[in-house]
Amino acid sequence: MSAILIKSATVVNENQQFVADVLVKNGFIERIDKQIDAPADKVINAEGLHLFSGCIDDQVHFREPGLTHKANIYTESRAAVAGGITSFMEMPNTVPNTLTQELLEDKYQIAAQTSLANYSFYMGASNDNLDEVLRTDTANVCGIKVFMGSSTGNMLVDNPVTLEHIFAQSPMLVATHCEDEATIKANLEHFKQLLGENIPVRLHPKIRSEEACYLSSSMAVDLAKKYGTRLHILHISTEKETYLFDNTTPLKDKKITAEACIHHLWFSDKDYETKGNLIKWNPAVKKESDRDAILKAVLSGRIDVIATDHAPHTLEEKSLPYLQAPSGGPLVQHALPAMLELYHQGKITLEQIAEKMAHNVAVCFQIEKRGFIREGYWADLVLVDLKSPTTVEKENILYKCKWSPFEGVTFHSKIACTLVSGNVVWADGELVEGVNGKRLGFVR
Repeated sequence: MSAILIKSATVVNENQQFVADVLVKNGFIERIDKQIDAPADKVINAEGLHLFSGCIDDQVHFREPGLTHKANIYTESRAAVAGGITSFMEMPNTVPNTLTQELLEDKYQIAAQTSLANYSFYMGASNDNLDEVLRTDTANVCGIKVFMGSSTGNMLVDNPVTLEHIFAQSPMLVATHCEDEATIKANLEHFKQLLGENIPVRLHPKIRSEEACYLSSSMAVDLAKKYGTRLHILHISTEKETYLFDNTTPLKDKKITAEACIHHLWFSDKDYETKGNLIKWNPAVKKESDRDAILKAVLSGRIDVIATDHAPHTLEEKSLPYLQAPSGGPLVQHALPAMLELYHQGKITLEQIAEKMAHNVAVCFQIEKRGFIREGYWADLVLVDLKSPTTVEKENILYKCKWSPFEGVTFHSKIACTLVSGNVVWADGELVEGVNGKRLGFVR
């Protein structure tokens, strides 16, 4: 480990902005001060740049093991750090599904060897692995993932008794994907009766409807209240769902929290005409009024964190007809630039971006010494140039799938430099490889 001195950065941290120097030593932030004159192996002139705590993405699908033709931990972690995301939490619907402690540990071993970003992995729940779920170590695993809606393989938890047991007995945070499977199946059958197999993608939000989302989310909230479960509902996609959540309780005391995703804050159903399956996600991108209400809920504190649900597929897969095309898309490289674009549009402040993409994630998951620019914390840091436009093009896309729903968009900001656990991993448009990220720890 070497010493790095960041000079004259505009620090965006804990609802403040101020110009300061930051000294990083042995992986940690040693000192933050107006003027630091100390020996350093590397000095970074950050005058005119904004310094954020590295983003922590609490929901990604990096596809390893088993689906590595789409992505893997190495390729997607590279894209993440290029986008200012320094830590990620990855989902269990890989192949095989992460339903045993041994399979969970296998993923940690892969990440230790290949991930440029810091990492954690969810333990997956199914209808029949409760004993395995209850063995999960709360100190070094981010949470339990429950698909209360359709998923891959054996990951749909639709047995009411099993759900009750998970919510009653989980030793840690339970993160849920909430869509009611019966409602979705009924909607799909309705449109098949009308249109046969030629259903257009614009009907995706009618099939995976507001009702499907709300039925499942409200059930999760009711179960959490019944059992005192630490519940975190992922990717809220409707205005109606936002009213399930509280913005009066301090975040550290909340038992029920919620997440918004970049695509639900950016796109609306009007974009299906031009983007087609490229914005086919589960839950679906819905109306403009839903999009605007989700942002309002983020700003008001009803929704606590912003994430990506990064879930890449190949262009060939996405080019299939609607019923065959898989849901999900790549986002980690462009999530922070997209949120900074909303800042340029006057829709969110820089302080709120830092709060929702770093601070609050650390608080929600009780992550040890990350998510803030504080002395004694790990140096997960991102320098942003707010005045350097960058256009998303195939040539600069780092995802293994080599496409982005943002292709052709010019963002007004760029990621100038990223530090992960005190090491520079992205600078001047280039990856700096050689030192991998670390396993996230949790104080619970």
